[in-house]
Amino acid sequence: MGKRKASADPEMAEFEAALLRSMDQAASGEGRVTTPTQILARRAGRPVGTVKAVPKVSTTIRLSADVVQAFRAAGDGWQTRIDAALKDWLRTHSPV
Repeated sequence: MGKRKASADPEMAEFEAALLRSMDQAASGEGRVTTPTQILARRAGRPVGTVKAVPKVSTTIRLSADVVQAFRAAGDGWQTRIDAALKDWLRTHSPV
């Protein structure tokens, strides 16, 4: 590659050098990131074995603000906890 003006920022200079090395490797056919086998293994969709036998159903539900706030305050997974609470309620009550 041609001569480049030296960058005043050492971090930017390292980035530019790495980028130029990467471009040189790509031009020469080196630096292959994946093999054809790996490319075939990455098909569209979810990986095999990650789909649940009984998938959940997407729905829209309107809940009281205080209920949502309480479940969200406990952190991530609040929707799963609401689902568990409803399942628990179904065990003790008869749905109408």
